[in-house]
Amino acid sequence: MRDLLFKNLTSQDKRRKVIASCEISDKQGLRSVISRHFLYMVKEVQSQKAKQPSPRVYILKYHNSSQQREKFFCKIKGSVIAVHKAKLYLVLFMHTLKINVAPAPEGLGNNLGLTSGYL
Repeated sequence: MRDLLFKNLTSQDKRRKVIASCEISDKQGLRSVISRHFLYMVKEVQSQKAKQPSPRVYILKYHNSSQQREKFFCKIKGSVIAVHKAKLYLVLFMHTLKINVAPAPEGLGNNLGLTSGYL
């Protein structure tokens, strides 16, 4: 059984966009949840020497064999300068990936509440 959720959100002034997806999968007694999140913001700047934040990478891994649980988290932040129609823009972005693996709950069925014969 696999559930997918996808979101594509844009701000009113078109300067920020968020794309997110989540996948939940139950296989062989394990439930895995994979979440991805991508955000970017665009700001107009006056010169190429505009203050750019330094890039960052953050990674966390957790493993517990006795409880059969694993977690992985990765966050990447950065920025680029772009030129469009002789104007300079600073594009800030952040990408996150989160993966959780744990024993599947017993007796809950699927998340949609559907029986196996329903389609």
